[in-house]
Amino acid sequence: MRILYVYCHPLPESFHAGLRAEALAGLAEAGHEVDLLDLYAEGFDPVLSEEGRRFYHDTARNRAGLEPHIDRLMRAEGFIVQFPTWCFGFPAMLKGYFDRLFMPGVGFDISDPANVRPLLGHIRKVAGISTYGRPRWRAIAMADPPRKMVKRYLRWYVGPRATVDYHALYHMNVATADQREAFKRRVRSAMVRF
Repeated sequence: MRILYVYCHPLPESFHAGLRAEALAGLAEAGHEVDLLDLYAEGFDPVLSEEGRRFYHDTARNRAGLEPHIDRLMRAEGFIVQFPTWCFGFPAMLKGYFDRLFMPGVGFDISDPANVRPLLGHIRKVAGISTYGRPRWRAIAMADPPRKMVKRYLRWYVGPRATVDYHALYHMNVATADQREAFKRRVRSAMVRF
């Protein structure tokens, strides 16, 4: 399966970098073809500019400057997004990725505004991999927006036939080294089964 793996963390020495290595190893073990998109390392511009917003609904012009990223998204059969949860949400860089790429003519068809249709049905599997500084109960009290973004928001774009998984390490700030390593192993195992 061709997988677009969208990775969002600014520090190359972070726990997330080690987690990514385990996930990629699991995907390789399963024989998947992975396109790693490291948003920070590739210098992705997450800002929806005035011009970008002005032509957002114009499907003949809204792809300008984003063609390589759109091509990568359109080739994917699987979509994995890995990120830390900051302020109970996606990091700004990742939010900007969705703001800019999941647009009319790419993520959805808005030619009939009363019946907007998703356009990413070629993606058959989705997974989210995240960490939280707070415990699960606190995330639930806040309605756990990152989990909903992956399990509901992304599901709409890919359609009801796609499978969507979410892997989270809550309360990472107090997790022991053993708990962190166990989470890495769980993620790797999930990626082998992806």
